[in-house]
Parts: sequence; structure tokens; C-alpha cells
Amino acid sequence: MKLALVVFDGVQALDVAGPLDVFAEANSFLPEGQRYDVSMVGVRPGNVRCSNGMEIAVPYNYQNYPGNCDLLLVAGGPRMPDARPEEGFLDWLRRQADGSRRFGSVCNGAFLLGHAGLLDGREVTAHWNDVQRLEDQFPLTLIRPDKIFVRDGDLFTSAGVSAGIDLCLSLVAEDWGNELAVTVAKRLVVYIHREGGQSQSSPFLALRPEEDSIVTTVMRYVTDHIGEAFSMEQLADAVSVSRRTFSRIFSKYAAVTPAVFVEQVRVDHARKMLEDTDDPLKTIAFNCGFHNSTHMRMIFSRRLNTTPKEYRSNFRSTEKSAKTINKEASQAINHTTKKSKQHRVGIASG
Repeated sequence: MKLALVVFDGVQALDVAGPLDVFAEANSFLPEGQRYDVSMVGVRPGNVRCSNGMEIAVPYNYQNYPGNCDLLLVAGGPRMPDARPEEGFLDWLRRQADGSRRFGSVCNGAFLLGHAGLLDGREVTAHWNDVQRLEDQFPLTLIRPDKIFVRDGDLFTSAGVSAGIDLCLSLVAEDWGNELAVTVAKRLVVYIHREGGQSQSSPFLALRPEEDSIVTTVMRYVTDHIGEAFSMEQLADAVSVSRRTFSRIFSKYAAVTPAVFVEQVRVDHARKMLEDTDDPLKTIAFNCGFHNSTHMRMIFSRRLNTTPKEYRSNFRSTEKSAKTINKEASQAINHTTKKSKQHRVGIASG
């Protein structure tokens, strides 16, 4: 399978190394003739310098890349949102995308695809820090800001940096089955179950509490009362301002509305309980402030493209906690000791 990975000066090194390592590990298990034939393609001839200072030797530039590829991937980099690519390169991107079976981007490499008109009307994601600019520059694109990666037909896009590994593992699974993808993930010591539905980040990361005390106070208040129902008036009262002032200031500094923030905090708390406990879904729903388990399921489906049950199955650690293991071991020892005593009593009686 012929794969072209587009790189450029200022590219993020991990956006390149992550996919390369996934496909290289997969190749070690594939017979010759079925392996990924990966080539790096530069915008300019010669080496490229990564954003961390590392230099990469690039064998091709887009003008001398031979033929069409089966899979086209565009890497990202810190300066990508400000890039203004030349028309000749964009023409090449369009031709390659049209001739390939699949194409996509790692991190904010989606901007290059956007400049080529390849994102119009398509669902995509990118690094959480760049999704607003992506939406502003390419308003015909359907942005999914809270996803690890998104597939829309033959188009694959991923969130920041390490999410490119998740994306490429999913491509390996699609090509050769989940078993090989799991093997590659183990070799790279990464999680195979970090699927596209998983959230990129907690809403707490989007907040900059030092910018406004109202945001800080609301963040603490919602977290401390997560099981309760909230109204706009109640949140405004908690910070002693009018509803109008509260809505304006919170939305400005948190970058989301209060309602969206509260809902996401509930989802994050539920995710944590699903990962760490055996609590029934209805208990988790109650403790996280959802109306009921059906309401929680609806919110999960809308926000994460999965159900709470599926989320628990996919993202919960398969290893039991030390406390659980010790408890089960203790029970087993007590059971064995009890049976041994019964056996000795039986022998003595006989």
C-alpha cells in the first residue's frame, strides 16, 4: 500500500514519527508485498526542519512524487494555521486526494486540506487549540471539536500530536484487523481503545481561572455540587452578579456557555466513575446530576458518539485494583481454609 506523508518546515516531529512508527511496526508482521510503502513528501526539495529543531531528510517534493498514493496524510505544526500554501501544491493535494482510497490529516494539518477545498461539507477535527480558527477559515467545514479522530467517508482527521497514533492504529485495524492493531499498540506501549469518541480534554483545560474570579468560583461551585440541578440564576447568585453579567463574563473567559460547561463537567465526572467504579449506570447518572440513566445515555451519544455502557467497556482499565485483588485473594484463602477444616473434621469423625 503506497502511503504519502506530507511534511514541511516547522512540522511537529511527533506528527511525523507517530504515524511512521505505527506503519513500521505493522510492516514487521506483514508479508512482503503487503506492507505499507511510506514516503515523506515535502513542499520544497531537500530536508525539512521540525518545530523542535530536528531535521528530517525528505526524498520527494510534491513536484517529483511518482504517481498517486493509496493513502495521503498531511502532518501538522505550530505555524500551520498561518500558512498560505502555493496553488501548485494545493493542486497536487487535490489530485492525490481524488486518486487515493483514503486521505486525511494529523493535528492541524487539516488546514492544508482546507486550503485545497477538501474539507467543505465534511466532518473533521483538529487540535482543540486550533478548531476555532479552522472553523473561521473554512466555514463550510463541520467541526467536531471534542473528538480524538473523525472519519467522514474516505476522509480521516485527528486531534493534536499523539492522536495521530490513534488514527493510524485505526487505519491498520481497518486494513488488517483489530488483532494486528492491538499488537502494534502493545509494541508502542499505547492504548488501542482510545477511540474517536473519546473527548480530547476536560473543560477545565479550556478555562483560565486567573483571568476572572467569576470563572474560578463557578468552576468550584459546579464541581462541588455536581449532583444538583443548576439554573442560570443559581449560578449567577453563587458569584453575586446579575444573570446578564454572569452569562457575558463566563462565556468570554470560558469560551463556552454556562449550560455547555455544566453538561461537560457532568460528562467528565460520569466518565471518571465509569472508568474507576462498578457502580450501576443509574447510580452514576444520579451522582453526576443527570435526570436518569436514559438522559445520561442521550448526552453521551450526542457528545461522545457512544453510550455509557460502551464507554465503560472501551475505556476502563482491564487490570483490577490492588484493593479488589486483595479482597478476592482473601476470600479465596478463607474459602480454602474453611473447606480444609471441614475435610479434617470429616476424617476425624470417620
